[in-house]
Amino acid sequence: MMVATLDVTASGTADEQLSDVALAASGDRRAFERLYRSHVDRVFSICVRMCGSRTRGEELTQDVFVRVWEKLPLFRGESAFSTWLHRVAVNVALNDRKVQSRERARTAETDDDDDRDSGSSLGSVAAAPVAERLDLEAAIALLPPGARKVFVLHDVEGFTHEEIAEEMGVTPGGTKSQLHRARMLLREALSR
Repeated sequence: MMVATLDVTASGTADEQLSDVALAASGDRRAFERLYRSHVDRVFSICVRMCGSRTRGEELTQDVFVRVWEKLPLFRGESAFSTWLHRVAVNVALNDRKVQSRERARTAETDDDDDRDSGSSLGSVAAAPVAERLDLEAAIALLPPGARKVFVLHDVEGFTHEEIAEEMGVTPGGTKSQLHRARMLLREALSR
């Protein structure tokens, strides 16, 4: 049986979670479904924040759980299952960004196409009526993709600049610059 530390969630005790992880790793679809139901909301939230689109977030959430199903037998239990799942979700979102960037470069899309992919742009926020309130989630979704990912990973999820830089293939100074840019754009968007 797999030895792991697990956190307690609303759906059950740590022992039930541990049992579900072990059963799912051995191919039990019902146990995997219980794990899915316990963690889908958090994974979806991570994916939406990372990509800035609810529709794409739903697709990435599905990708995360497909990856988890495939990789669950490799889960060693050195950390909580939820921690491992969080890491898988972040990696799927970051890999998706790399794929999206390569596809854009290959098809030579313009910056305007990037704005359509993210659902909106900060320019369209300026055109919105002043009486319309802009909440933080909407403002985050309007950030440029690189700045949004660094902001979410650092300020929302708590990763260090070194961890983010390693995942994104940039320098820590680059992530600090992106974070500063994101904060300035958010401040501007939210002050309207």
